[in-house]
Amino acid sequence: MNQVIVNTAPSDPWLSDVEAAALVGISKSTFRRGVIDGRFPKPVRLGGLVRWPQSEIFQALEDLKAKRH
Repeated sequence: MNQVIVNTAPSDPWLSDVEAAALVGISKSTFRRGVIDGRFPKPVRLGGLVRWPQSEIFQALEDLKAKRH
């Protein structure tokens, strides 16, 4: 019997505000302020959920690093 195994793990996880803030090392409220003032990307709304692609959080951090020089 042949079986096909499919990797269902997302290659770019969708993060909640709590997860994104923890990834960056800041509080949820500080992360949300960063979204409002443009330091972090706007969220994607998926039904009743609000999520950020992890890659966009990493890109925002790279952009912040580049701006400091």
